[in-house]
Amino acid sequence: MSAQNINFGLKGGLNLATLDNNQDNNIQNRIGFHGGLFANIPVSSQIAIQPEVVYSSQGAKYDVGNEDLNLTLNYVNIPLMLQAMVGRGFYAQAGPQLGILTGVADKVNDTEIGAVTIDDFKKTDVALGVGLGYKGLSGFGIDARYNFGLTNINNSTSANIKNNVLQIGLVLQLGGTGRR
Repeated sequence: MSAQNINFGLKGGLNLATLDNNQDNNIQNRIGFHGGLFANIPVSSQIAIQPEVVYSSQGAKYDVGNEDLNLTLNYVNIPLMLQAMVGRGFYAQAGPQLGILTGVADKVNDTEIGAVTIDDFKKTDVALGVGLGYKGLSGFGIDARYNFGLTNINNSTSANIKNNVLQIGLVLQLGGTGRR
């Protein structure tokens, strides 16, 4: 494997995030976004390793009485995906992800209330990502991934809270063909 085979790229798109909470079934998806950089490192003609650095706006929405609460959890995620080609340009992917919490905001009816702080959450999160994607000959493609939270991110109560995020986005692999 030589450095010439490594291709760098950009990715970004939509998040549908929620929090898996063992005490509350009133949690709804929150729409957010993600964007970042990746390096695609071919191991063979059918397998590649893809480390990434991705900013991700996560969290959840929920109702308390007549109030609509929107909790935003911002992360810098570092996934390490193993990609396997499954057809002409199509790939399956899976791998671990480390998340670093960078910010928290909570709003009621679009007004920030500040009742929840960054200290209420653990600074790191571990997830398992699985997904599918397609990269065309131009390096442009689409990517869909579900990140299953593996660790409790809650610092403040006995509730066990895990991040779960569906990410759908576009990828642009620079400096070479998108297909192996």
